[in-house]
Amino acid sequence: MCSSTNQSMRRRSKNASRARRIALLFAALCGLLGGVALQGRQAASFYLRDGDRVVFYGDSITEQRLYTADIESYVVTRFPSLNVSFTNSGWSGDRATMSGGGPIDVRLRRDVFAYQPTVVSVMLGMNDAGYRAYDPGVFDAFSSAYEFMVDAVRKALPHVRMTLVQPSPFDDVTRPPQFAGGYNAVLIRYGAFVKQLGERENLAVADMNAPVVETLQRAEKADPRMAQEIIPDRVHPSPAGHLVMAAALLRAWDAPSLVASVQIDAAAHRVVRAENAQVTLFDASKGLAWSETDRALPMPLDLDDPVVRLVLRCSDVAATLDQEPLRVTGLQAPEYALTIDGAKVGVYSAQKLAEGVNLALEPTPMEEQAKAANDLTRKHNEVHFARWRLVQVPLEKDRAPEVQAALDGLDRLEAELVKEQRAAAQPKTHRYELTPQ
Repeated sequence: MCSSTNQSMRRRSKNASRARRIALLFAALCGLLGGVALQGRQAASFYLRDGDRVVFYGDSITEQRLYTADIESYVVTRFPSLNVSFTNSGWSGDRATMSGGGPIDVRLRRDVFAYQPTVVSVMLGMNDAGYRAYDPGVFDAFSSAYEFMVDAVRKALPHVRMTLVQPSPFDDVTRPPQFAGGYNAVLIRYGAFVKQLGERENLAVADMNAPVVETLQRAEKADPRMAQEIIPDRVHPSPAGHLVMAAALLRAWDAPSLVASVQIDAAAHRVVRAENAQVTLFDASKGLAWSETDRALPMPLDLDDPVVRLVLRCSDVAATLDQEPLRVTGLQAPEYALTIDGAKVGVYSAQKLAEGVNLALEPTPMEEQAKAANDLTRKHNEVHFARWRLVQVPLEKDRAPEVQAALDGLDRLEAELVKEQRAAAQPKTHRYELTPQ
């Protein structure tokens, strides 16, 4: 009787153990499939598609290769499996009526059509209005030339998707306007035309003026001296200012805010939610430990730059584009240290962890990985710029074989950097630990 009872108990124990393993495997599978489904939904609603070729066209503000690189790095790190190429064709001094890089038809043929883009964004207007009070004749020339340019692009590329960008602001916020009403008021009128044209032609439109002005106004109240560093010369934004501009275009493209979201009930030792992430809990001698693989990376932000930090405080960039919340409830100690891969991220109260910590704004290995991908984004953009502006254009009439060899070599170098960039953005698994302090 005792032997039979013991065997029955062992069978029940084995069955219970097997059931727990099956439950854990099922939970892990659900988390995996749920993360894949979320990534798919986010990609489906995003403006850019797999295989897209994007060309950014504009003046010196585009030539700065800052907001465009921010957008590229966002796409590469938020959608690491999406195959999209990016080309910056900004040229200092460009206007809708004329170009520093040659006649408009040459600029379009050489610097846009040659890349067979599926997506073209256009930002012009800063130079067109002449840095003076509104002049109806100057505006008419701009609007006619702008309409001609849009028509030329659509005729040459019938299936292209265009985004018209309302011009970024002249800073009349942190410094007094240079004439009654200020130059930015003129740019706003130009931007209103761009918006109307986009709506009329069923084109995407992004406003890079209002969000930057709002950020300047908040920053000027918070720190008047540093606020002037957002657009140091009143025309060309700093990297912090370009971050707001990039966010404006990404929002126009329905870019998702979520990087990954994880919620853990420490008391029940279970994963409550894992969006765009796969999580496996481990037993830990102290506190809580788990492995996590996020299917995206946070935006690569230079949090050591005080102007970037000011902009993040005074804008909605993080709220709308960079959310990586970690929530842990059921913790017993008042305070916990979070480490990822053995590196200390921060110390947080149990209440703060229950409310949620946005890891996108913390010094994590994921942020470092995003910065590595972003570094390669900027390198390949610099190589392309050198190829285009130092070799292709100045030597376009030179038939020497060495010219073509140089172009081919730079193309190969850029392709290799892009390959490294994509590899650097691929998901990695990290070990998290919460230890009571």
